[in-house]
Amino acid sequence: MAEMRLERDSMGEMQVPSEAYYGVQTQRAVENFPISGQAIPIPFVVAHAMLKKAAAQTNMELGLLEKKLGEAICQACDEIAKGDPRFAADFKAHFPVDVYQTGSGTSTNMNVNEVVASRANEILGGGGGGRGDKSPVHPNDHVNMGQSSNDTIPTSLHVMALFEVRNDLRPALAQLHTALMKKSEEFWPVIKTGRTHLQDATPIRMGQVFLGYAGQVERGMHRLDAALRDIEEVPLGGTAVGTGINAHREYAARVCAKLSERLGISVRETTNHFQAQATLDGAAHFHAALKTIAISLTKIASDIRWMGSGPRAGLGELELPAVQPGSSIMPGKVNPVIAESLLMVCQRVVGNDATVTAAAMAANFELVVTLPVVAQCLDESITLLAAGARNFALQCVEGLKATERGPALVEQGLMLATALAPVIGYDAAAAIAKEAAKSGRTVREVARERTTLSEEALGKLLDPATMVEPGAKE
Repeated sequence: MAEMRLERDSMGEMQVPSEAYYGVQTQRAVENFPISGQAIPIPFVVAHAMLKKAAAQTNMELGLLEKKLGEAICQACDEIAKGDPRFAADFKAHFPVDVYQTGSGTSTNMNVNEVVASRANEILGGGGGGRGDKSPVHPNDHVNMGQSSNDTIPTSLHVMALFEVRNDLRPALAQLHTALMKKSEEFWPVIKTGRTHLQDATPIRMGQVFLGYAGQVERGMHRLDAALRDIEEVPLGGTAVGTGINAHREYAARVCAKLSERLGISVRETTNHFQAQATLDGAAHFHAALKTIAISLTKIASDIRWMGSGPRAGLGELELPAVQPGSSIMPGKVNPVIAESLLMVCQRVVGNDATVTAAAMAANFELVVTLPVVAQCLDESITLLAAGARNFALQCVEGLKATERGPALVEQGLMLATALAPVIGYDAAAAIAKEAAKSGRTVREVARERTTLSEEALGKLLDPATMVEPGAKE
């Protein structure tokens, strides 16, 4: 049995593990919510600690917080943000509250308040763990000064997402975009059969196909940037219901400025606290951008997987890097596992978006009470998309090779007849295509018999290189 200590809050006494930096309110939450065993993501805890530091600095500047206490709070917050080893080998053990807790995230807010207060008191010469009646730093009065869970939790949710996108997702998408553009250039000379409705269509350059993929990723980054502007606006300063009770008028703007400078991101106080605090509209819009990126990556991974199908009974237009054996029973089989991995990442993100949508729709009156699960979804979606995009670029896209299969099938393509339509008419061209399909001959061979076009004219009209450029040729 772990050693315990006795602590008290407004509801009475309770036993808390002696080595824990958290206190009685965290312990109540641990016992109240034995739901999933999944704690709030550590990146969220770090964002919340950085918010607490900026708040302490601001409250000192405003003359509301004693300097000695504020500096100890700041040091404790820095240690949390850095994962300081003094918090034991299992850093997460001090932040154990389940995701499925009070919907405002009050339990997590108090968890961070208690840990910061305990460590700050230790810095000031007191014992680590437990506030105690004589401890100078109080989790509510000092660490939580000018704050409410109702405005700090959604603010930290936005800060976490902004920080993770800047440091992880945006660079990963840029890396994938670069890899796709390089393949577009490499594959530009390769002409293959296009496909619409899963049926043969007119020719297309393999490089044009990859230019399209790169364009999807590029526009995904543009959408992400637009959505980021939405979550740069935070509800900090609204405290309980958006009115700002118990907060200094300058407090929120100053805290946002400090967070922006410290983390290298743009954070600004909302101009309308009542909408910002009572809804998750911004987070829902932001996650929708993540979902759209997942949709784009699904298209890219699926296409590449299909073009690499085979090697003999599939399309076989691409050779995918062989990274591991593909079967426990079929010797020599190699599967498109990197693409499959990315597909599952995207499916998870789409599922998370459904959760965020439902959570945002659950807003009532002056507060959304689904914040912790949204924090988990945002963290997971950003992290998965970043890792998936980066891995797909490195282990799949960069090693792709175009085979001879695609160009070899172009001459057999029935939709070459499309190039004849402006000269001989749609109906005559369709008849040639149908005859070629029925007889097994090429469009060129049938056109020689059914038209008066010279061999030179046929050569120009049916040249695949002229068919992959815009505009009709005279």
